[in-house]
Amino acid sequence: MSTTEILEKIRLIPENYQQEVVDFIDFILEKKVKKTSISSKKRPLGLLKGRMKMSDSFDDPLEDFKSYM
Repeated sequence: MSTTEILEKIRLIPENYQQEVVDFIDFILEKKVKKTSISSKKRPLGLLKGRMKMSDSFDDPLEDFKSYM
């Protein structure tokens, strides 16, 4: 679809709905920018390997919640 065809269709839309079209276009553009910035910032796997230690009792129930169980 050409830009001219798109503009003609937009002109046919009542004015009160044209703002919704503008909002949707802004949404699509923002979504594209976010997708581009997210994909370019991926970190390599294993970046913190060996730097963090999880306690052996990490999955054990907390004392504070025993009355709820």
